[in-house]
Amino acid sequence: MIPRLFRRSASITVSPCPPLGLDMQTGRQPNVVLGSRRKQSIDVGRTRLIVAASIFAFAFVIVSVRLVELAVFKPGQEPHVASTSDAERLETGRADIVDRNGIVLATTLPAASLYANARQIDNPKRVAAQLSAVLVDVSEPRLERLLSSDRAFVYLKRDLSPREQFEVNALGVPGLYFQKENKRVYPQGALTAQIVGFTDIDNRGLAGMEQAFDEVLRGRTEPLPLSVDLRVQHVLAEELGIAMNEFSAIGAAGVVLDVETGEVVAMASLPTFEPSEVGTASNDARFNRATLGTYEMGSVFKVFTAAMALDSGRVSITDSFDVSKPIRIARFTINDYKPKGRALSVPEILIYSSNIGTVHMVEQIGSEMQQQYLGALGLLEPISIELPEVGSPLVPLPWREINMMTVSYGHGLSVSPLQLAGAMATVVNGGIQKPMTLLRRPPNKPVGGERVLKAETSEKVRWLMRQVVVEGTGKFANAKGYRVGGKTGTSDKLRGGRYSDNARIASFVGAFPMDNPRYVVFAMVDEPKGLKRTYGYATGGWVAAPVVGNVVERIAPLLGVARRDLELPAPRELGPLLEAKADAGQTTH
Repeated sequence: MIPRLFRRSASITVSPCPPLGLDMQTGRQPNVVLGSRRKQSIDVGRTRLIVAASIFAFAFVIVSVRLVELAVFKPGQEPHVASTSDAERLETGRADIVDRNGIVLATTLPAASLYANARQIDNPKRVAAQLSAVLVDVSEPRLERLLSSDRAFVYLKRDLSPREQFEVNALGVPGLYFQKENKRVYPQGALTAQIVGFTDIDNRGLAGMEQAFDEVLRGRTEPLPLSVDLRVQHVLAEELGIAMNEFSAIGAAGVVLDVETGEVVAMASLPTFEPSEVGTASNDARFNRATLGTYEMGSVFKVFTAAMALDSGRVSITDSFDVSKPIRIARFTINDYKPKGRALSVPEILIYSSNIGTVHMVEQIGSEMQQQYLGALGLLEPISIELPEVGSPLVPLPWREINMMTVSYGHGLSVSPLQLAGAMATVVNGGIQKPMTLLRRPPNKPVGGERVLKAETSEKVRWLMRQVVVEGTGKFANAKGYRVGGKTGTSDKLRGGRYSDNARIASFVGAFPMDNPRYVVFAMVDEPKGLKRTYGYATGGWVAAPVVGNVVERIAPLLGVARRDLELPAPRELGPLLEAKADAGQTTH
């Protein structure tokens, strides 16, 4: 019996053997077969390489095109860190702003902003609740609304504090990311806010020197040095704040100006604000009273009237004018605050602040010459200063005879505090108007200007201003040893087209040392209220003059001005008159 395993193979067919040396399948010689297979393998490999390279090249082109599209043509659809706006946001080239001694007033520090890819947030409501516990100034509904969007890039908060960044990171929420940015910070805070200004969230200047020099600050690495001395700025702001609080005023402003260089050494406006929190500041706090505000300054203008009258040659310092009777013109009457009822000399007109005497002086030169002098002093046009916040003076139009009279003692013409300080610098520095600036000038380099008054006129007016402080309404500004000269000013404010009896501007403008003036100091308090110790008065002499006196005493040592017991010699023309009064036992004015 044949085994079962072999039953199906019982019938065997035998094929003839191929000739020796031939392949059994192809019938070819072996070396021919091997060569053919090798060639076929090489062809297949080359084809595969070409196909793979083509696929990679095509993919690279697609990715490159997409990157260019996102970065250049479609910013905002993905996290767009390479877009133009972000290049500006992430730039680090915005220069510091420093005071004249190199103290930093504005600088840029690294910061982090939080953004989300909302498409990666699984539970917007839960994440919003977690974030609101950390970002206390961002509401939970707002966060939820942002996280519920279908956007791949959405800001949740800019400029996180280091603590906020740490706590958000500790949450470990997928889809939340940080973006490195730069934040503008102001180390001196509100002290220099009205000068330095502020920037927006993307470091673009919006006010002050930040706005005026926005492109310059972006394009330089060296700090921008200002003319401001932070020490003097602190003293001025502090003294103004004390007066403002004591007299329950609504505001105050002050200026310290170098009369030789035109540099603004200090400038303050109160109330002020924190530039890093400008969004919470009131309009009143952001308003720069020193440059943008314009006010009727009152009797400080009598210095200008005396200067132009003496400079014209039509009035002599030895002249006297009868002030015993009020001046009536049309329906207006001009009186003195404290009438003397007799003739007053030119020095007495300034010392006693006589409106009537000042009008008589301006009548000697006329309206046309008055306007020429005021224009030359820079009081009829907006001042030229680097700040964008500059107010325009309110000038009478037409300039009638009544305007000539009232402007002579500071009513009917409104100017800014810095404008007035600049005009006073011209009067006391020898009569040369020098351009004002908030930028530090090179040291020991003379600053040119235009002559407005004769040098001898300036000398006479300086003596007159000194007498106002020694014997007149400005006694509280008399900082001992520093030979302060100046003039008080009190003016009622216009309300609804009429002058108010209960709202006034109290001011004082001074200079020191009057034998060789170097600095003008101006102080203004807005709507002060009388006190028991001032007998209910809230005038320039009671309110603003003490501010200037205190400022001078504190800043003179800082600025290198030494105390000296020296009085100014009287003008030569007054010699015989003063001798006669001295013999009669009268005062020396």
